[in-house]
Amino acid sequence: MSDAQPNRTERRRFGEWLPRNEAHMAQYRLEMAAHAREQANGTLRNAAVQELAALVKGDPVLRMDLTRAIMQARDAGYVLGYSTIDELMSIVDYCMTYAPPFSETSLIHCPLNAVLDWPMCMPSGYALFRDPALNAHIKQVLNCWCGFLSGPHSREHLTTSSPDGWFSSEADKRIGLSQFVCDPDKPYWGFTSWNDFFTRRFRNGQRPVDDPGDHKVIVSACEAAPYNLQRDVQLNDTFWIKSQPYSLLDIFTRRHADVANGFAGGSIYQAFLSAFNYHRWHAPVSGVITHAYAVDGTYYSDADTEGEDPGGLNDSQGYITAVAARAVIVIDCDDRSIGKVGCVFVGMADVSSCVIDALPGQHVGKGDELGFFQYGGSTCCLVFERDVIDTFVPQPPFDDNAPPVKVNARIANAR
Repeated sequence: MSDAQPNRTERRRFGEWLPRNEAHMAQYRLEMAAHAREQANGTLRNAAVQELAALVKGDPVLRMDLTRAIMQARDAGYVLGYSTIDELMSIVDYCMTYAPPFSETSLIHCPLNAVLDWPMCMPSGYALFRDPALNAHIKQVLNCWCGFLSGPHSREHLTTSSPDGWFSSEADKRIGLSQFVCDPDKPYWGFTSWNDFFTRRFRNGQRPVDDPGDHKVIVSACEAAPYNLQRDVQLNDTFWIKSQPYSLLDIFTRRHADVANGFAGGSIYQAFLSAFNYHRWHAPVSGVITHAYAVDGTYYSDADTEGEDPGGLNDSQGYITAVAARAVIVIDCDDRSIGKVGCVFVGMADVSSCVIDALPGQHVGKGDELGFFQYGGSTCCLVFERDVIDTFVPQPPFDDNAPPVKVNARIANAR
């Protein structure tokens, strides 16, 4: 059947990475498809996209699952802008030289997530986007796009021009550029690339560390809104069920089972980042880094037990801590009664490039920078040992629309 307007008009979105209005999303996909057709002329320019297309078309199971996921989304009435794998790959290819503009109504920070938004949560999409070979090729594609966004040609919308410019008055109301290190008198305000703008730093004094001399005060590692709290976290749990309990062996990986064992029965605080806010990670406590490693994983995998995810990965925040690409940093606290604190920074969809700055053996003070998400961010977890936390400052129920907790602000008190 042809693309038709779906019944769903509003969707639950965390962090404003994609618009809530489905009509805006549908129009965006149609526009991306039109640009892709105009550019492509039947060929793919990017080698990583060519390899992804060859993998999918050469593997009968992957080809079947992706074809069926597209058909299922279209049969459900969703506007995709494409009906075949070839048309989808042309859009992915177009995205490789795409820098998102600012928009007050149809902001799309994650173009590939927008394109895959419905096939990824169709029945055939669940297994498809868990496939290791497919995810390895998606990683190559995202790395290529990240390379473009880290170069000077990605600065097209780093201007004061309305309505697309990120330095326009409309954008400044959302971002508050005066808080960040930039210079309006320089070209592109001193930013060397889109990623340089997105990983911008606060000016000195903008995010002071809460009670820096008190080790019992634990601070937020990110500028992020609370999502979930869980105590008595299990070493091994069924993270894929509807309640999405945390599974420590899967979060830290079984290769690092010794690390996971230390947190059995402890607590987890999870928060999600906003598209408009700060994307760097900071130490929640003072201590010595014992582990710092990246974990390969999925990029567009939903928890199928949630059913159709109207938020495009939003309802899968707990699930992705065990399966998505992520960075893990463990800090052995100066306060021996706290022990170790695990910091897990989870990439999601288009924003899965996790850059670790702090390395094992390095001492960090509370509030020191640990690393950052290239091009945005996703969700972060702080993991504590058993009986360490007395009280968490943020308490459920959490409001999706509340302002984020500021980085370096108090989120917990240790016993």
